[in-house]
Amino acid sequence: MKALSNARWVLLSQTARIISQLVSITVLARLLPPAAYGLMAMAAVVTNFAYLFRDLGTGAAVIQASRVSPGLASTLHWSNVGFGILIAVLVAALSPLIAHVFREPELAQLLPLLALIFPLASLGVVRQALLERESHFAVIAGVEVAASLFGLGTALLMAWSDAGVYSLVGQIVVATLVTTVMLVKVSSFLPTANWHWLEFKSIAGFSGKLSLFNIVLYFSRNTDSMIIGRLLGSILLGTYSVAYRVMLFPVQNMSYVASRALYPVMSRQKDDLPAMAALYLKTVGFIAFLTAPLMAGLFALREPFVLTVFGPQWQQAVGVLAWLAPVGFLQSVVSTTGTVFMARGRTDLMLYLGILATALQVAGFVIGAHWGIEGVAAAYLLVNLLNALPALYYSGRLIGLGIPVLWRTLVLPVVMAVLMALVLTTIRESVVGRLDSAIQSLLVLAGLGAVVYAAASALMLRPQLGQLRLFLRPQ
Repeated sequence: MKALSNARWVLLSQTARIISQLVSITVLARLLPPAAYGLMAMAAVVTNFAYLFRDLGTGAAVIQASRVSPGLASTLHWSNVGFGILIAVLVAALSPLIAHVFREPELAQLLPLLALIFPLASLGVVRQALLERESHFAVIAGVEVAASLFGLGTALLMAWSDAGVYSLVGQIVVATLVTTVMLVKVSSFLPTANWHWLEFKSIAGFSGKLSLFNIVLYFSRNTDSMIIGRLLGSILLGTYSVAYRVMLFPVQNMSYVASRALYPVMSRQKDDLPAMAALYLKTVGFIAFLTAPLMAGLFALREPFVLTVFGPQWQQAVGVLAWLAPVGFLQSVVSTTGTVFMARGRTDLMLYLGILATALQVAGFVIGAHWGIEGVAAAYLLVNLLNALPALYYSGRLIGLGIPVLWRTLVLPVVMAVLMALVLTTIRESVVGRLDSAIQSLLVLAGLGAVVYAAASALMLRPQLGQLRLFLRPQ
């Protein structure tokens, strides 16, 4: 029940983020050109990498540790502050060189502004980790909802004032500032002026391997942007990045909600494997139940979705989404394995699997780039299929689950979602031809898809429906 309560509060926070993201990639996508998103995608290649060093895995280590002393918390806090300042200086200093590498001079102005987020965010890392450790997700949800709304408001005001790409920069900086200020206000943690090497060393093994994994994951998730930005330019990268953000919705929201809520609970249950296995199976089944139809519907309705939501200038995103929609489902399931690895203290195994996945993805992206952004997206799907099996296999072994058990949990939602996609594909043209507007057609088709999936679920997916009713039931 603790995991369920956590998930409700994390879901509230993520709902605010979803609304912010939806407005950002719908309203802002109409106010800003694809090149603006391409510039931000290039900047994100740098800032995402720098962000890996913001806490060096210390936040997760605080949650996983059996005991956190005041000395350990203060040591990690000042370590994070030091790293945050150092990263900001390095990003600002290297911005002219990075702009030259990407052949985009404007990056030299964007990156120093974005560098501000690192020292700002470092002040809240330990505070947030301590709150999550004690499952104070109601407090965290309030902080994150406020930050999302302030950031969104800033972006909209700046976009309407013709600030261009700086609207997106303002959104990130303001959201980070609000998050940090509120975490300082709500947290009871007051760091002392001391720093202890032995305290830092006590979590270095866990956090070090986790940091290395995050570095590997960074290259796995950003190589496509690097290759497209360098070889194909900012406009095509902007198109690809918007399609990629749509695909990431289930990973960043549904799976993130589950993993973040589960991690403190599973860390406390790390020696009770049957309990961990039962909780993990329910979570994966619930995620598959929600994300399979979402991604199948996106695949079937990708063209009316893109033209209605983003407009005709984003037409090229239609072909990219055909490949990325299945990736969204795969990643929503596979991303939960990280919770198991961390809760069991096996960040070393997670690191090795991450290295394998990254090597395959880099090779796939380099080859796929010869066929443009759709070639990169197709390579992304193929590599995710190859990487899913070892990730699920080894995480399952850590808690006593085999692939056949996981397969039985996943297969029915997938079959029902494919059935729904086939129905939508069959009736799509006739529905579009009968209605006056594109948005009416999209809404009707989405509603029909929901009805088909709900009817199939009522017959075949009753355990998952029970989980949904339990989740939605007021406490």
